Amino acid sequence: MKHITYFINYLSSLDFLYPKLLFLLLLIPVFIAFYIWKRKKIHAPFVVSGELPFKHKEKSIKQRLFFLPFVLRMLVFSLVIIALARPQSSFSHKTVDVEGIDIVMALDISSSMMAMDLKPNRMEASKNVIKKFIENRPNDRIGLVVYSGEAFTKCPLTSDHRTLLSTLKSTTFGYGIIDDGTAIGDGLGTAINRLRESKAKSKVIILLSDGANNTGYLDPLSAAEIAKEYQIRVYTIGCGTYGKAPINIPNYGLIYAEVDIDEDLLQNIADKTNGKYFRAQNTARLKVIYEEINKMEKTRIQETLFTNKSDEFFPFLLIALVIFTIEFVLRYTVFRIYP
Repeated sequence: MKHITYFINYLSSLDFLYPKLLFLLLLIPVFIAFYIWKRKKIHAPFVVSGELPFKHKEKSIKQRLFFLPFVLRMLVFSLVIIALARPQSSFSHKTVDVEGIDIVMALDISSSMMAMDLKPNRMEASKNVIKKFIENRPNDRIGLVVYSGEAFTKCPLTSDHRTLLSTLKSTTFGYGIIDDGTAIGDGLGTAINRLRESKAKSKVIILLSDGANNTGYLDPLSAAEIAKEYQIRVYTIGCGTYGKAPINIPNYGLIYAEVDIDEDLLQNIADKTNGKYFRAQNTARLKVIYEEINKMEKTRIQETLFTNKSDEFFPFLLIALVIFTIEFVLRYTVFRIYP
């Protein structure tokens, strides 16, 4: 049974140049029916008074194997049909040419990112969505820049997304660690610095901010001009609701702060670099924004498939010849009917 299963699996792995010839195998049931009918016609029936003389009569090996020549001939017929159908094995080799995109995420870590208008707060909501975005782009190099009153590179461009995700997870508010504020120009400039020597055909910055530029050394629009010179596309995201948002500040408790996003500035940055500006008033909208960017910035993957085919009919013909020889010898020796 094991060998039969192996043979069936082997046949299923083959391609046939003339598969319609395999329909000739449907003649085998016809041949079997004709053989049975012919046997009944040749041997005339006879009547005996009882079966006692034959009851304990054991069949000889020759009698038990009487139908073996016919079975072998049907097997030969099957193998010849399979060989005529030209079975072919194929070996395929695929080469994948990936043209990835270099992306830098510029994330605002100012104290206002503690605001809870996005759940559980702006920072954690942003990190969760960015995590999904990274996981959906396995072929791209991605880096992480964080900024508040100043900016620095948290993770340089890398294809090691496991390290990147670990770095993202450990990212927290800059409150009490670096100067607070919103230096959009410095954040954008640091991200540009990560991409300016990139050889990728497509370079992208996704800058998320929840405030207006109020500190830093580099003017945001000047940074946008630099990005344009380096052919870097900038997608900007304004994160936060309209009006006031609750913020739970350590040692101070819950306060309500005015949401102050300079949408005109973020829109101008996006326009200058052929990017796009988005506004995320809630977590669901933030997810949709990153999904839109993911669709717009598609990694180009080119596949080349090489297939090598080789004929496999010879083994079938060889086995058929061997079986036919065995069947021929048995038919005219051991199973010879007429003298």
